[in-house]
Amino acid sequence: MSAYIHNLIEEGEHQQLDFKFEISDSKKIARSLVAFANTDGGKLLVGVKDNGAIAGVRSDEEFHMVEAAAQLYCQPEVEFKTKEWNINGKIVLEVSVPRSKATKHKAPDKNNEYKVFVRVGDKNLLANYILLQVWKRQKSRVPVRVSFTQTESKLLHHLEENGPISRNGFSKLCQIPLKKADRILIDFILLGVIRMNLNEKGTSFELADLNYMDLVEEGVITAMG
Repeated sequence: MSAYIHNLIEEGEHQQLDFKFEISDSKKIARSLVAFANTDGGKLLVGVKDNGAIAGVRSDEEFHMVEAAAQLYCQPEVEFKTKEWNINGKIVLEVSVPRSKATKHKAPDKNNEYKVFVRVGDKNLLANYILLQVWKRQKSRVPVRVSFTQTESKLLHHLEENGPISRNGFSKLCQIPLKKADRILIDFILLGVIRMNLNEKGTSFELADLNYMDLVEEGVITAMG
């Protein structure tokens, strides 16, 4: 049985796995729960240090802190399951969180304001405006249509020649307002032409695998001027 936990620990922390030495703040744990639920699901191993050393949970209070995090500080509440593992006399609490398909969850940030978090690598990050709008548009199921002007062409040419660009970089490159830059980026993400890379340092956009010329031929992208 212990081999299961040891194998998980050997994976190290990643998109679907997080280690917690102890739980002393339900609000902080709520951010981990919603980040897993909003992304690909995942597991918390409570009683495991960041370096993978097994310390064991100190009391039953750990479970109640997770329960409080899910019920009191996740909006809406995040579902989870727990299982205790006895590893050489030390208890590791496994908390499993499924991916939420119906809705996006929020948890309090450091300023106690409820925000949407996502899991990126081994970090819980705030979902930015563009990601929130992409989700909103996907949920609406409204077909995406893009008018292919000089601005869109310049963006794609830059991505082909120079690689990723930031939102502000795109705005400056084409001398357009940020709102217009956002609208174009969101449309291209929805079409699968570009993808967004979110990390601690910021957000960048790069070409995806889909050839945008295929969409032009299908009439999804309308060439203009």
